[in-house]
Amino acid sequence: MRTSIATVCLSGSLEEKMSACAQAGFDGIEVFEPDLVASDLTPEEIRARAERLGLSLDLYQPFRDFEGVTEELLEANLRRAEARFRVMNRLGIDTILVCSNVATATIDSDEVSAAQLRRLGDLAAGYGVRVAFEALAWGRYVNDYRRAWRIVQLADHPHIGTCLDSFHILSRGHDPAGIEEIDGEKIFFLQLADAPELSMDVLSWSRHHRLFPGEGEFDLAAFLAHVLRTGYDGAVSLEVFNDTFRQTASGTTAVQAHRSLYTLADETARRFPDAAPSSSVAPVQAPAGIDFVEVQAEDTREVEEALEQLGFVFRGQHRTKPVRLWSAGGARIVLNEQYARGDEPHLSGLGLLYADVERAERRISDLDVPRMPRPMQAGEQRLPAFATPHGPQLFLAAAPADGAEPGWVGEFEHGYAPDASNHLSAFDHVNLVSSWETHDETVHFYGSVLGFEKGPVNQVASPHGLVRSRVLRTHDGTVRLPFNVLPAVHEEKTEHVALVSDNVMAVAHQARNRGMRFLPVPANYYDDVRARFDLDDRYVDLLRSHQVLYDRDEFGEFLHFYTRRIGGVFFEVVQRIGGYDGYGADNAPVRLAAQSRLDGARRER
Repeated sequence: MRTSIATVCLSGSLEEKMSACAQAGFDGIEVFEPDLVASDLTPEEIRARAERLGLSLDLYQPFRDFEGVTEELLEANLRRAEARFRVMNRLGIDTILVCSNVATATIDSDEVSAAQLRRLGDLAAGYGVRVAFEALAWGRYVNDYRRAWRIVQLADHPHIGTCLDSFHILSRGHDPAGIEEIDGEKIFFLQLADAPELSMDVLSWSRHHRLFPGEGEFDLAAFLAHVLRTGYDGAVSLEVFNDTFRQTASGTTAVQAHRSLYTLADETARRFPDAAPSSSVAPVQAPAGIDFVEVQAEDTREVEEALEQLGFVFRGQHRTKPVRLWSAGGARIVLNEQYARGDEPHLSGLGLLYADVERAERRISDLDVPRMPRPMQAGEQRLPAFATPHGPQLFLAAAPADGAEPGWVGEFEHGYAPDASNHLSAFDHVNLVSSWETHDETVHFYGSVLGFEKGPVNQVASPHGLVRSRVLRTHDGTVRLPFNVLPAVHEEKTEHVALVSDNVMAVAHQARNRGMRFLPVPANYYDDVRARFDLDDRYVDLLRSHQVLYDRDEFGEFLHFYTRRIGGVFFEVVQRIGGYDGYGADNAPVRLAAQSRLDGARRER
């Protein structure tokens, strides 16, 4: 697969964009005309720079508002086009993207549009240029790829073909199966973009909210399969207009974009083997569970105190590192004090269990995810470590058989034996924070690279604005990772670990007896719970006395409580009754408000 990307996808100057694309591994680029116009380099210098970087210049774009016009305007448009063809010859680009007319079309006629494109093809032939005609989703008359293809057929010119863009087709709900009726040799270019499900005008949706493949909701694997079945063998390119990408480092975005194309190619090959060649990427493998959560700080004693109050058992000190292990059932928390001078407690690592670690490691490596160095000594178990877009390192470990503990636990000495009577058994979920810059890449990383399923996007009110939340989870719910995007004014990046309990009241009672101070829940909350769920007064009093929150749906009940924040970490204990599968979303604003009050009181002190 020959990969390409439009320079409009990236931030920076044209020179910076070209370097980023080459370093990320792209084969070619589409030159976005405003990037060329703003560049100090001549077309010849851009061409030479591309050759030095090993990049092909695949497409010149966009040429707007050409067809469906009066004869007088057509003559002006042809003069405009000829000027572009001269520039393309200097650049060494042989294909131009012509968008369907949005602003100046006054003649709604396929025959007229075809005749005008035929004249454009005659002109283009003299410069060795091909014209790829594309139906914009908001074109005045031509806004359907099938109509654009009919016009190309009517034009019947060797230098006139079509360009297919997934956004313009899928955003309007057009059936992409009709692509297979197009002659693959007449598909001159292919552009891909994903997008979230939004209710807004299609132009604004396109200009601000496109995403790279795997980050949105379009079925791009099926779309690509339709295109490949035509015999198309040209570049597979990305054209993504997104406000976030225009504000983030071009190198980071280019790597993200390139990885998205390879995960898309892998998915297409596996789902549609009749359309795409076999994938060289190792198959995706969902994790079998959470192995451990790592919390790092210069001093982790406050975290240790909270874990002991919750009923965790100290399992020992690592024999070579300033690292300690605590566990409760299958929930293992590693406290790391190395390389953390001045740091408050924060979530620094997540270990996932895999049935086949080598295959999981191979897939992540195949998709060019950066490895993280991990010093080891003889006799220590190897845990492959990788960078994640949102910060904490990802560790891979082999899932032990028959419920045994992982082998690396034996590296911790002078601790106590596990205690099975503490009413805690496993991790329920780990609630993480991704910045607005990295959120889409994080969704792609856990979804397309690691095989998690993407839940719907939700918004939760906080005292500082709306928190955008999305859960990524394995199909069976064994691993659940809610990701939050905090409002820009939010000062605290706080993440938390939720633990499974079979008796949340018992855990809360024991923790209080051991001195724990819970996150305070206002009395108004319990008045509201009583009214919403028609709960017995004594039961509500029991919830209040333990600061336990409550939720219920048609499937079951949910009880949970929170510890106070320790640096950038806190803990939650949850009990699911029946088939309840949510996270107590209605209680989240109460939690956020309570944390904000405590933060304000701490700052005043």
